[in-house]
Amino acid sequence: MAPLPMSRVALLLSFSVFLTVVLGFGLPALLNAVMRMLGLPETSVTECIVVLYLVFVLYVATPRIPRGLVEVKGKAVFISGCDSGFGHALAKHLHKLGFTVFAGCLLKDKDGEGAKELEEFHSDRMKVVQLDVCSDEQVNEAVEYIKDNLEDSERGLWAVVNNAGVSTFGEVEFTSMDTYKQVSEVNLWGTIRVTKAVLPLIRRAKGRVVNLASMYGRMGNIMRSPYCVSKYGVEAFSDCLRYEMKTWGVKVSIIEPGNFIVATGILTREIVATTSNKLWNEAPSDCSSLYIFYFLIRIMFCLMGIFWGPAGMRTKVGNAQETVPAALLWLTPEQTKVQLATAGELIIAGIVIISLSPLLERLPANAAAA
Repeated sequence: MAPLPMSRVALLLSFSVFLTVVLGFGLPALLNAVMRMLGLPETSVTECIVVLYLVFVLYVATPRIPRGLVEVKGKAVFISGCDSGFGHALAKHLHKLGFTVFAGCLLKDKDGEGAKELEEFHSDRMKVVQLDVCSDEQVNEAVEYIKDNLEDSERGLWAVVNNAGVSTFGEVEFTSMDTYKQVSEVNLWGTIRVTKAVLPLIRRAKGRVVNLASMYGRMGNIMRSPYCVSKYGVEAFSDCLRYEMKTWGVKVSIIEPGNFIVATGILTREIVATTSNKLWNEAPSDCSSLYIFYFLIRIMFCLMGIFWGPAGMRTKVGNAQETVPAALLWLTPEQTKVQLATAGELIIAGIVIISLSPLLERLPANAAAA
């Protein structure tokens, strides 16, 4: 970093001293003057600072209060990944609220159950479109369909919800580059591809972009690097887009769901079993001899399924289903987040680890060292 000019250093230092003096003497004096105007006893400097600090804490800690709601009538929303999970539930919920919903489904052309269920609404406000977010052709066709079916194309599209996503797991040494690319192609590049395609319509409406990230867009974890990489990217893309779109009156929100594996079906037991076999079979020979622990992965996920399924893991998408509409309806939406983890989930994670401890103790020395 280049050194600051001396004049700028002097200016910053002078401003810092001035601000310190103002905070030290001016604010208490101002607060005392207010107290006198209100007929209350004057407070000491210490009490003034405490009061000011409490006001600051309340401002930071208190959730932003929405300043009214937007009018739903005539507004349309485009949602990706509506075959199941969040997208499917959200499409039905937004339709119920009065939005026109363009529900993008990967399996529409293959008579997928989720797409058929949405088509059975037989409503002018529920329009199901074929959408593979990895395909430029399908994304462009979906956007053309939206343009042709908007109630008023001049008003544009009120919102896009980038929900389509996939997940996987695996140690870095076990995970192929193809797997990294496949996960990011859907979660990250798919989000960017769809957003870029509809952005002119969103900008015309001064609407909303809502991107589904994850708690793993803020934290890493063992065996989740392909997923974390893609979701960190979604967070970065959303933050940059928010700065750019502020000029146009477009709001950008990020949803960070917690543990909804059971509710969304993003990782089923069949997927876990298939992925485990694939990882083990494709592992380099020098890794497979060391990572005997990896054989325990199925046991761990089995325990997670037993313990987390009925209790700790969320089996319904209700929380997220209510959170996304807030990003679409509030006049002043903020970066909205769904609760990351409950105390029950943390306790259950401890149970899983404790359950595996006797097995880990019986591993060969070279495996334990790995």
